[in-house]
Amino acid sequence: MRGAQGAPLPHPLAPEARAVHPRELALVAAALLLTAAPHATRAPLWLALLTVSLYAWRAAAVVRPSLLPSRGLLLAIALVALVGVGLEYRSMFGRTPGIMMLLVFSGLKLLEVRSQRDAVAAVFVAWFLVITNFLYSQSVPTAFAMLAALALSACALVGFAAPQRALGANLRSAGILLAQAAPAALALFVLFPRVPGPLWGLPQDAYSAMTGLSDTMSPGSFSQLVLSDAIAFRADFGGDPPPRRALYWRGPVLWDFDGRTWHSRAPELARAQAPRDRPQAPGRYQYSVLLEPHNRHWLFAIETAAALPPQARLLDDGQILTVAPVRTRMRYEMISLTEHSGEPEANAGQLRRALRLPAGGSPRARALAASWRAAAASDAEIVERAVEFFRRAQLVYTLEPPRLGEHSVDEFLFDARAGFCEHFASAFAFLMRAAGVPARVVLGYHGGDLNPVDGKLTVRQSDAHAWLEVYLAGRGWTRLDPTALAAPARLESGLSRAVREASELPLLLRPGLAWLRSLRYNWEALAHQWNLWVLGYNPERQRELLGLLGLPQADWRGLTAVLAALLGAMVGALALWSLRAELRPDPLARAWQAFCRKLAARGVARAPHEGPRDYVERAAAALPAAAANMRAIAALYLALRYGRSTPRDRIAELRRRVRAFRPG
Repeated sequence: MRGAQGAPLPHPLAPEARAVHPRELALVAAALLLTAAPHATRAPLWLALLTVSLYAWRAAAVVRPSLLPSRGLLLAIALVALVGVGLEYRSMFGRTPGIMMLLVFSGLKLLEVRSQRDAVAAVFVAWFLVITNFLYSQSVPTAFAMLAALALSACALVGFAAPQRALGANLRSAGILLAQAAPAALALFVLFPRVPGPLWGLPQDAYSAMTGLSDTMSPGSFSQLVLSDAIAFRADFGGDPPPRRALYWRGPVLWDFDGRTWHSRAPELARAQAPRDRPQAPGRYQYSVLLEPHNRHWLFAIETAAALPPQARLLDDGQILTVAPVRTRMRYEMISLTEHSGEPEANAGQLRRALRLPAGGSPRARALAASWRAAAASDAEIVERAVEFFRRAQLVYTLEPPRLGEHSVDEFLFDARAGFCEHFASAFAFLMRAAGVPARVVLGYHGGDLNPVDGKLTVRQSDAHAWLEVYLAGRGWTRLDPTALAAPARLESGLSRAVREASELPLLLRPGLAWLRSLRYNWEALAHQWNLWVLGYNPERQRELLGLLGLPQADWRGLTAVLAALLGAMVGALALWSLRAELRPDPLARAWQAFCRKLAARGVARAPHEGPRDYVERAAAALPAAAANMRAIAALYLALRYGRSTPRDRIAELRRRVRAFRPG
């Protein structure tokens, strides 16, 4: 067949010639919506509105097909979107710009669908979007949403081959196909060689959205961080955790102060040291931590670390650092001593650094510290005077502190008299240094929420905290928490009890929402298992599992051989299952063949070309005494073989008649 211009026309059964049934089009659109919706929430407003408009345009075109745009118009929209994304992100390379363009292309491809071939291409776009969603989130809801999108698209593909079948039948077929693929997917998950680090860590902007503690601290920085209810890490003590007062999760240590902001020291100035364990010491705890990615080198542990996980080092100021930034969820084992075990002697360079202050700034605080120095006989007495000052100063602990100016310490202590933990820690450390007592600021988390469902301790960003350490002769570095002096409830009961206005808190930290927190406990217990056994299946976990399976030293060649053999066995099993109807003996055929053998024994063999009716009539003429019985058997066989149903009782009747048949 040729068209008006002499070009060959597509075959009527070719995919490009077959129209898409509205039902299958709706399934494809639903799959695209499920995969595109999460990305639309991350997109700029103009791009999200453009994508929504494209989807709405296609929905309107279902009612009025004349609204479908030309390919030229679609190309123009794509070029406009390309320019817009380039201007928005200043680049066309990287994770986010590429996915944003794919988001727009999903709507454009849906508008382009005219035939089954176009619809199949739209399904492929949906599958690409399924993968890209896991670049942002690998949570349980994301996995279920993407599985639903995969099922919808598979149902659409089945519908292209069987458009007249009921939707339920197509859904069952799609479910069977996915169920058949599940064992192979499980085998690939377990046996495919794991790589250290995520594949989604390759784009240059893959870690831009990670949040957590910083290596600097300035007024107001913590009060913004603690508004986040996100999980920082979860800890499993295998029993009762330490008392809340002892749950100081140590992170970065800040040494340098410029009058407003505290900074950590350069890595080359730090020295590694070996942890010292005391197995019989009181307050010794062994636990595991599942740390969320934060794109920094810090690991968090209760003070003081007595043992380290592999690939980690302990610095001389108590920080625990990894070789590479924590860019994936990480599980590690720790041993900590909650009782003070610091060294009484300190490095002279450390002490000099712990006394540095900028020239000028906060004169009232400097004068106060000088008066303490003049009146006190020892550094310990200076610390006692500072503690008493903070207890009597009536400072207010608040999540909404006022903005501070050039003399930040003076303004906090004598004017505003309100702040968050960073204000308290910074002011106390400033006063100590001004009085000649070495001091440094420690950032980390305090406390945690014990989940009653699984017994794990959950530490959130809202538990972020700042405290300080002072050096006292004969005692070494000693922890002080000035926030607890003004708001002791922060130490005993957490942030929700220490803040005066509940409206300042994240929703689930506010009192009176016990039922909602109960739901969250159950959900987080489930998510923890998902993170531990699915997302946490790293090379170390794979080696442990393969060791249990009898492959302790398997390299990639051995894993490939085992995987190929296992997949081959699965394919063979599926092939046998698909051919089960052909391989299963046919009871009707066996009964008819037994009947023919009995007649052949009396000299009436069936010719290859003879059908049942002709054969029985020839046999009846040769054996008239058994003619009625033979015709009854043949009629029953024909009714069962070519009828709409084959009841088991009728098949049994045919078999009984054949067994009882005697040709005479």
